[in-house]
Amino acid sequence: MPEDKPKPAPKPKSDPPPPRPVVPGPIGPLVPPYRGPGRVTNVVPASRWRTRGGPPVAHTATGPSWRCDACGRDWPCPTLRAIPTDAARRATLIPEFSRITRRAIRDLRGRPGGPDPVAIVRRFLWFLPLTDEEARAIALRLR
Repeated sequence: MPEDKPKPAPKPKSDPPPPRPVVPGPIGPLVPPYRGPGRVTNVVPASRWRTRGGPPVAHTATGPSWRCDACGRDWPCPTLRAIPTDAARRATLIPEFSRITRRAIRDLRGRPGGPDPVAIVRRFLWFLPLTDEEARAIALRLR
């Protein structure tokens, strides 16, 4: 009688991982990020600027006037400055605000009665403790 070969054990079927739970957050449900094709990158979520219980408020501005779109004050406005800035947040703000400061110096420097570059640097980099000499050095580099 021919010897029967042992049959390989059937592989257990691997179940797909359970879906990630949707946990309610302070503003609404936190939806897991979409990681599939056609994903849009570098989009600021609306919840970042949303006030609790109200419509979205975007305290943003662009040149040449550099006024806040939401409240009309000089940008960065007091509302934006009131956001706490710890060391990690400052590290993310420095490159972006340095780029914005360079554009602001070019837009605001030549206006009659406009601020000088040192005042512009201190205004746009409010989250850094800068002396006048440091602000002047930064303004010279960003011109």
